[in-house]
Amino acid sequence: MLLRIITGIIGIAIAAVVIQLGGAPFTFFAILLALVGWYEYSSAFERTGIYTARILGGLLLILLLLCAWLGNIEEILACLVLGTLVIFLLTVLGGLSPADACVSSAGVLYIGMPFAYLILMRFFAEKNNLPDSLENLADSVITQTVNIDITQILSNFNFETGTALIWTLFICTWSSDTFAYFVGSIFGSHKLAPQISPNKTIEGFLGSIVGTTAAAVIVGSLIFNFPLFPMIGAGVALAIFATLGDLVESVIKRFARIKDSGYLIPGHGGVLDRFDSIFFTAPIFYYFAIVMLM
Repeated sequence: MLLRIITGIIGIAIAAVVIQLGGAPFTFFAILLALVGWYEYSSAFERTGIYTARILGGLLLILLLLCAWLGNIEEILACLVLGTLVIFLLTVLGGLSPADACVSSAGVLYIGMPFAYLILMRFFAEKNNLPDSLENLADSVITQTVNIDITQILSNFNFETGTALIWTLFICTWSSDTFAYFVGSIFGSHKLAPQISPNKTIEGFLGSIVGTTAAAVIVGSLIFNFPLFPMIGAGVALAIFATLGDLVESVIKRFARIKDSGYLIPGHGGVLDRFDSIFFTAPIFYYFAIVMLM
């Protein structure tokens, strides 16, 4: 548990720096994590006799995320379509079986698009400045007690709309996992999906909905000044999809007969283990942001 806590703190610190920097560092780390996730995904399926197009899939992920950095949806779609066609062409050339091609295409979509949505979200309306609620929070809480211009400090941390969206997404998703774990550990007695993930309980799932909704209201609405009622809805939706993302990865691991997808993060497993919920919440929250902020 101590190792898990230490690596978690280090991971949050790295994430904070990368999120605040944005730009090339954010895109670079997204590509790096996607490639590690692709390696874990391919390795898991190889244990079942299914072999992905490792090199081609990795190149497609890089190209896909670079297109996301440019912010061009048409280029992202072109990468997915043309990449899928090339992968299935390899079945004709004898390089892949139909099953290999299907798993390869699904993997590029499953891993690549969530990271693409994170990049698109991070650069969402970057011209927007610090939300008013942060200024009000600074003026009402900090400046009156220690006489520090905290607004200027927060502005230096680059809280644009995209940054606020990423922080809201990650904190809500982390809250879902955390509340599900602790509420399930204390009160859990009814299994949610015993054949897939025996430790998950209905009580933990309900706790994740309450905790995620509270996090969405506090972080999204009170701090970042996003509309209150949409954030309540977002909290419920993120809790549901975070749980679904976790269950999907559990199915993959059970299929491959592995406990963790990898060993990159001591005490936490691999990239797929840490981002399984984000894979499902990132696309949902991206489109929620489009509707909410249009």
